[in-house]
Amino acid sequence: MQKRMNEELQLENGKDRLRIYPDPILMRRAIPVPNIDGEIKDIADEMIEAMITHQGIGLAAPQIGILRAMTVVGTGEGVRVFINPEVIEGEGESVFEEGCLSLPTVEIPVKRKETILLRAWDLNGKEMNLELSGLTSRVHQHEIDHLHGVLIIHHISQLKRDLLRRKMLKDLKRSRGKGDAL
Repeated sequence: MQKRMNEELQLENGKDRLRIYPDPILMRRAIPVPNIDGEIKDIADEMIEAMITHQGIGLAAPQIGILRAMTVVGTGEGVRVFINPEVIEGEGESVFEEGCLSLPTVEIPVKRKETILLRAWDLNGKEMNLELSGLTSRVHQHEIDHLHGVLIIHHISQLKRDLLRRKMLKDLKRSRGKGDAL
């Protein structure tokens, strides 16, 4: 068990590791980070690189195959790393179409809290308590969902999810047959 967990946490430097649905790791719960060391900082660097490469505004560690409770968010004030992030409380609600790097070409309306209180730690081990609203709040909630194995498609009915999954697999097979990447 420990060996398998360590293999999942290893870095594969220089490789594009963005995981695409239906990769099963995307539906697994991330493991809390017990201490912030050089390995965690390396993972954070890789996450930032992947997010920027794929033109995202947020990324969770499971999206690159690492089951650690870490997110990176870049919504206009630079890119920040969040260790063991959690929503402490939230208020108000809004529905907005969301996309996801792990579900390319898919946009789904998702209901989320409008304002949240987020608790997390930075790479120096300093606790952060942030009140966030609007897009920044939404991005954090989206990435924290990833840490719990929840994707935007889990916000729609099982029937719609099954239809979408079949379409995505069909598109993937078609694109691989042409030599294209999804």
